[in-house]
Amino acid sequence: MNTRAAVIGWGTSGKAAAAALAARGWEVTAYDSRHGGDPHNAAITVNVIDDPAHLAATVIESQPQLIVVSPGIPSHAPIMAAARDAGIPLWGEVELAWRLQEQGPHAGRPWLCVTGTNGKTTTVGMLGSILRAAGMKAQEVGNIGTPICEAIDTDADIFAVELSSFQLHTTRSVSPLAAICLNVDSDHLDWHGDEMSYAADKARIYEHTRIACVYPAHDRAVEQMVENADVIEGARAIGVTLGAPAISQVGIVENHLVDRAYLPDRHKHALHLADLEDLAPAYGPHPSPAVVFDALAAAALARAADIAPEYIAQGLRNFTPAGHRRAVVSHAADVTWIDDSKATNAHAAAASLSGLRPQSAVWIVGGDAKGQVFDDMIAAVAPTLRGVVLIGADRRLLAQALAANAHGVPVVEVDGHEDWMFSVVNEAVALSRPGDTVVLAPACASWDQFDNYAQRGDAFVEAVKRLESQWRQG
Repeated sequence: MNTRAAVIGWGTSGKAAAAALAARGWEVTAYDSRHGGDPHNAAITVNVIDDPAHLAATVIESQPQLIVVSPGIPSHAPIMAAARDAGIPLWGEVELAWRLQEQGPHAGRPWLCVTGTNGKTTTVGMLGSILRAAGMKAQEVGNIGTPICEAIDTDADIFAVELSSFQLHTTRSVSPLAAICLNVDSDHLDWHGDEMSYAADKARIYEHTRIACVYPAHDRAVEQMVENADVIEGARAIGVTLGAPAISQVGIVENHLVDRAYLPDRHKHALHLADLEDLAPAYGPHPSPAVVFDALAAAALARAADIAPEYIAQGLRNFTPAGHRRAVVSHAADVTWIDDSKATNAHAAAASLSGLRPQSAVWIVGGDAKGQVFDDMIAAVAPTLRGVVLIGADRRLLAQALAANAHGVPVVEVDGHEDWMFSVVNEAVALSRPGDTVVLAPACASWDQFDNYAQRGDAFVEAVKRLESQWRQG
């Protein structure tokens, strides 16, 4: 059979999809708006077409049997409707990976899937650490960095899969062992078009789930996603709570993570999984509620794979957070410094500040606001704030929201002058008192001043280390 595929988007996922198809004998042609050929894969032609309508017409005229789109191709791109009208299957890299896996020698390998506006990477990282503690050959894949098409031919026993709303938009047949949507807040609306479309794509995480649809017990909207999902018969709804768990929930009793969902006598008993102190190596003695919730989510997914409690505790102790995600980077100047540059929206920033003592946080915030409205979030976190340092292009927008919703909280603005990040940390010291916490949780994208959030976080850490050195010398 003549098998021709068009791969649209020559980024990481597009290259992985093309390589997986080419390895299975497909004739692959790639398309991108900017980037040309790959010297490591000269057999695949890459056509550079920057006009989306022209690209769609060219792809359809080539009459491929399959079109694979990268996550960066928005739902309203012309190729979406053009493929549908032409009757050509259009998949994302995730859908392709699932189908190729199920056609090959690794058919049946379980996927544990995680989505949400915030917390995905931390939960997947914790889950991977737990699975490895149990002796499994586990691999973290998907939006976390390694494309699944790149991993399907490895000898991994199980995948911990991070999925973005972009990736979920084009999934159809993926059937995870267990899945969770951690939360849903307005984000990426320029890609999805509106909040309902964004939430609908997040909800796809639960389709065809086999064992457990895990959800935040306090979030009725996500619970409804579970109720409306078309799952495999026998799949159960498992709630996650920061309080004492009811039947069919995983939660907290005193300082213990406990399971009342998977054990046979759950109506009368709870199974001890881990302790809050198991999070101390990564997050210190007082992990934030957001971190604790992510740990509970990872534990609930691991229990769906029948992981014993001792491995959950060991995996949490072994876990090292990814860079720029609520990482404690210093205790210079008698305050705790936290780098959460990855907090690029209001929901994530609120999670970073949650759990801190009243009037104990100096918040570094700002950047490219992406059209967000901050009033509700600032009103919610205002009691926590000692002071605020504003950075980035959209300082005025944030200053107005702070003036209206955080009365009396001191606010300092730092512009983009040379060595401005060092000025930021010094302003934070001036606003703080001993024992306070300085949190870089910008609630905004970094593109106004940096290439990405990691570069922003690196600049912050470097400035804090300079302050630390001066503090020691003083």
